[in-house]
Amino acid sequence: MTINSLTGPARATISGASPVMVTTVDPEPSQAPMATTQVILREKITGLGAEADVVKVKAGYARNLLIPTGKAYEATKGNLRNLESLQAKRTQREAEELENARELVGKISRLRPRFTLETGQGGKAFGSITSMDIHKALEEKGVEIERTAIKLDKPLKRSGKSEVEIKLHADVTATLSIIVETDETAGPKTKENAPPESAA
Repeated sequence: MTINSLTGPARATISGASPVMVTTVDPEPSQAPMATTQVILREKITGLGAEADVVKVKAGYARNLLIPTGKAYEATKGNLRNLESLQAKRTQREAEELENARELVGKISRLRPRFTLETGQGGKAFGSITSMDIHKALEEKGVEIERTAIKLDKPLKRSGKSEVEIKLHADVTATLSIIVETDETAGPKTKENAPPESAA
């Protein structure tokens, strides 16, 4: 038998028989699993955990960021025996966050922000009110929250009153009442609200 090629498809010839195709398959290069390590979190990190949580992360992430910046400890036996202070810190932070969220509920419930949609020819409104607009209106009233806390399913494109849920905490949700008008329904400034005329 004669083999004409040592790599890829090869043609083998046996005396007195038809040629036979022999296919060789190169083995896939071995992929070493990415190294991971366990760390103890010293503070709350979104998407990862909170104080005293023991989590598994990529070794490079722990070595280059979490540990040098003081966000986590190595999960050594010695460090694992000293979790009480971190747990106490976590309990205090969570209590403060809950109290702050409850205070914000009262403040938000008293607000009635108004928004105006522009109108084109024929009085048809265009544009929309988004979570970004609502977030900005709240900031102007001294309410500091994450924009993602505003649970607006879709932008508001019609005039009228709407209620929007705001997730302030895992256990606390506020309801914000907003009023959307068109520049026609908002109307011109009344004499009462107009700036005073300059004295002659």
